[in-house]
Amino acid sequence: MKKLQINKLKRSLSKDILASFVVFLVALPLSMGIALASGVPPARGLVTGIIGGIVVGAISGSPLQVSGPAAGLAVIVAELIQNNGIEMLGPVILLAGLIQLLAGIFKFGKIFRAISPAVIYGMLAGIGVLIFASQFHVMLKEKPRATGIENLISIPISIYHTFFDYDNISHLMAAFIGVTTLIVLLLWDKFKPQKLKLLPGALISVVVASAIANLFQLSIPYVNVSSITEAIQVPTFGNLIRLLNLQILISAIAIAFIASAESLLSAAAVDRLHQGAKTDFDVELAAQGLGNMVCGVLGVLPMTGVIVRSSVNVKAGAKTRLSAVLHGVWILVLVVTAPGLLKMIPMSSLAAILVVTGYKLVEVENIRKLKQYGRMPVVIFFVTFIGIVAADLLTGVIIGIVLTTMTLVYKISYLNLRLDRDEKNRQIHIYIEGNATFIRLPKLASVLEQMPTDTELYVHLDKLVYIDHSCLDWLSMWREQQEQRGNKVMIHWEQLENRFRRPFQSQNNNL
Repeated sequence: MKKLQINKLKRSLSKDILASFVVFLVALPLSMGIALASGVPPARGLVTGIIGGIVVGAISGSPLQVSGPAAGLAVIVAELIQNNGIEMLGPVILLAGLIQLLAGIFKFGKIFRAISPAVIYGMLAGIGVLIFASQFHVMLKEKPRATGIENLISIPISIYHTFFDYDNISHLMAAFIGVTTLIVLLLWDKFKPQKLKLLPGALISVVVASAIANLFQLSIPYVNVSSITEAIQVPTFGNLIRLLNLQILISAIAIAFIASAESLLSAAAVDRLHQGAKTDFDVELAAQGLGNMVCGVLGVLPMTGVIVRSSVNVKAGAKTRLSAVLHGVWILVLVVTAPGLLKMIPMSSLAAILVVTGYKLVEVENIRKLKQYGRMPVVIFFVTFIGIVAADLLTGVIIGIVLTTMTLVYKISYLNLRLDRDEKNRQIHIYIEGNATFIRLPKLASVLEQMPTDTELYVHLDKLVYIDHSCLDWLSMWREQQEQRGNKVMIHWEQLENRFRRPFQSQNNNL
């Protein structure tokens, strides 16, 4: 029995080690690319990947989830740095992590899961468009514009400037490397050999593009990877005091909110991919918070649980959290021992990887899913999406949440009364639909109190979703008043007995 357990442990260990290498190969180019998209040096993204693996991986509430810098936060981080300086990145991430940690300690993890999928899908699609538009310019050795709309509108200008302005040969070379990366990535993902299926297309395409660029010594921008110590920027007391600024405080809350939602949604998705231990969402939220606090202290990028790396981890055969921890160790070893290899990577190649990443975030399939639940979720999706692209990430998300709340309030308070009159037989059929609550009691009373005398009243409740005690009590009183006026009243309580057996049973006994 003991020998069997040892063999099982060895098999699990070997699978975790293999999976960790695969995740490492996926995380490496994405961590640097997301750092560039966020407006920080690539090394800061790598440090976040190391912390996400070693720190969060060791205590995560989702054993097979892999954490690191995420494309979903790149836009808001870039805006934060642009408006407040890179020195405020650490303090804001530190505060965001503290908010997450406290939310996990006080068991708020499941609340974050209650966010409408329409808002989440709209947020991811909006972020995808922003990343696609900004990194498209970087891929062509152009500077991204100030806003998402400007980035989208100016794409044709950048293309013309690159391919038809013959004085800018370096732009053409950068574009060649970027397009090569795209072609290799797409072809690899579609036609990769079965034996090499675990090798990620992002890594293969970056290796091919880097080999070409260095072989021909192309004069284009390359990744400038500093040492880990140079990437670290510990917050000063003066910068911590600036957290009292309302705008900066809102940025911290927004990062905490978005990072938490993305992490927990990713964890829920990972749970569907394997048969092992499922996620403790409160522990996962607290772990993400602690990881982001460490990131804040070091002044690097924020992290989330990332579905791309996590799904690769599961598909590569990971069995325990060791794979996530080891992937962080491999990043650390590479950065410490061979930073020169990373400096051989062209910037346009990483930008091309992010162009594809942004494109994949805009999933049309998500819209099809939302259509199954009616028009309103689709409207919320597009309103959130447009708000993010036209204004900014926080504005779009807030609009989406407010619209979701308004929709919920409307559904809760919706009540419709329809009257079918039979004047010949002096009968009125009253159909009540929706939710009969105290909020709509005045409407209910204003209609039913206008009934004529000497009439048979038939009240139909088969389309009534819910009725509270105040409306139930009022209907009983109204029935008595109508009978005193000479009307015959038939209320079809039996139509609701299966859903409200106890209150309606007592109501029938009283009647």
